[in-house]
Amino acid sequence: MKPYPLKFRPIFKQRIWGGQKLREFGKDIPAEEKIGESWELADLPNDKSEIANGELAGQTLSSAIKNYPKKITGDENFSRPFPLLIKLLDAQDILSVQVHPDKQTCRRLGKGEPKTECWYIIAAEPGAVIYKGIKKGVSKDKFAEAIKEGSVAELLTEVAVEAGQCYFLPAGTAHSIGAGLLIAEIQTPSDTTYRVFDWNRVDDAGKARQLHIEEALESIHFDAGDDEHPVTTMGRLVDCEYFKIDKGHETQGCELLLFAGEMKILIILTGRGKSTGADPVRNSGGREKMQRKSSISNGADGSRVEFRAGDCLLVPAAYEGAIQFHADTEYLTVSI
Repeated sequence: MKPYPLKFRPIFKQRIWGGQKLREFGKDIPAEEKIGESWELADLPNDKSEIANGELAGQTLSSAIKNYPKKITGDENFSRPFPLLIKLLDAQDILSVQVHPDKQTCRRLGKGEPKTECWYIIAAEPGAVIYKGIKKGVSKDKFAEAIKEGSVAELLTEVAVEAGQCYFLPAGTAHSIGAGLLIAEIQTPSDTTYRVFDWNRVDDAGKARQLHIEEALESIHFDAGDDEHPVTTMGRLVDCEYFKIDKGHETQGCELLLFAGEMKILIILTGRGKSTGADPVRNSGGREKMQRKSSISNGADGSRVEFRAGDCLLVPAAYEGAIQFHADTEYLTVSI
């Protein structure tokens, strides 16, 4: 297998709060359905991303790593499942107030998988907000009483958001996404969610969604400050034990050279381009490096992978090549 940037077939999830805006990202979502999530990179028991391009097309990410662990991850003994879950979210309506457990809570409850995540705001309608954390001084008992009274929102920190902002939400953070937001979500590979309040909403059949009040109260970190993790907008956006996220911006005509050594995931936010498989360049000490050039070259032989806004590319650790940008492009680089 000659390493090349891997693209994946998205996995669409219908949600009561979803819509059709993911079509603007080129997603062929089912018409007339409320699609809230497009899982771009997943390796969960019931949801495994399938490679869409090149000689590995049709294989799952999990099987490809099993067959080529060193080339893809850089580690011959890479432990599966893949440690990231990457989604695009279309919140046309507000999400439930919810929380994800940490490792200690999962052990204490004897169930669930821990989940830490971040939200990068791709697009936001005027007045859009998120709810991130509980206000200082709110106790577990006070929050439990608010659940009974239907006044949970009053105890959450409401944050006005704009495109280009990134919010880190460690496990144990009570949160909700408001209406009118398009978000890139990077998280640990868990689908464990405990809802505490769903705005008295019912589905098309008039049925309310299940709540998980006991588990949520056990999972929320009531002693965490609501301003403990401030918003970031440029450079290194997130640096936690599970993943690192950097924001990049390249202008039309630029070329980014990538060199073997570290697996990375590129989430394309705007623009378009292609990979070319260009020859690597080494510095005077012989060490491989990443380099930007101001003009497009034809590149050397290698797999050419076109990409556009909304695509998620996994760049194998063994890949050496160039990425050419055919329009001004913003992207996130995720590493583990």
